[in-house]
Amino acid sequence: MIEVIPTVVPNALDDVSALLTRCREFTRVFHVDAADGTLTHNATWIPVAGQTLPEAGDFLYEAHLMLVNPEAVGHAFIAAGAKRIITQVESFDSEEEANKTFASWRAAGVMEIGLALLIGTPLEALDPYLLASDSVTLMSIDSIGVQGIPFDERAYGRVSDLHRRYPDLSIEVDGGVGETQISALARAGATRFSVGSAMARSEDPAKTHKTLLDLASAAV
Repeated sequence: MIEVIPTVVPNALDDVSALLTRCREFTRVFHVDAADGTLTHNATWIPVAGQTLPEAGDFLYEAHLMLVNPEAVGHAFIAAGAKRIITQVESFDSEEEANKTFASWRAAGVMEIGLALLIGTPLEALDPYLLASDSVTLMSIDSIGVQGIPFDERAYGRVSDLHRRYPDLSIEVDGGVGETQISALARAGATRFSVGSAMARSEDPAKTHKTLLDLASAAV
C-alpha cells in the first residue's frame, strides 16, 4: 500500500499540532523528526514526561530518531503515542546494541521499528540489523534534520538496489520528495514517502497529497 506521509521538524509540540490541523482531513499517518544536534546540525522538540502527540489514539505517528543514543528517546515517543519508531543505522555500534534497543521498544508496545540510512552509507550496513526490523527508510538528501534540502538523485538507484535485494521489504524515502520524483521512486520499489517541504509550501495540502498519492499509485 502506498503511503504519502506529511512530515514535521518540530521546535515545539505546537508544531505537531499545526501539522495535524493542516492535514488531518486527508491522512491519518504523520512523520515527526527528532534530532539532538549530533547526527544533525539542529535540535528539535522531543517529548518529555506527560506530553502526548495530538490525538495519538486516532492517528498513526512515526518518529524518526536522528540521534546518537536513540533508546531513551524512542521510549519517550512510544509513551507519547508513536506507533512506529525509525532510527538511524549510524546510531548503533553493534548488532547487540541494536537488538537490545529494539527489544526494549517492542516490550513497550511499539507497532513497527524501521531503520534509516544516510545517503552516503552503503546499503550493506543494513544487513546485520534487518532481521530485527520491519522497514527501511532511505534518506534522499545529503544533509538531514531540516526541510528544504534538494533531492539527491542517487536515491533512485539505492531504492532499486535495496528492493532487488529484499523484494518484500517495506521501503520509505525521506527528503526532497515531490511530484517530479515520486513516480520513479515508486517504480524503483518504494511504498512510503515522507513529504515535508512539498506539503508545507502547498496552498492546498489536500490536493498536493492526492496528486502525490495518485502519481505513486499509478506507477506501480
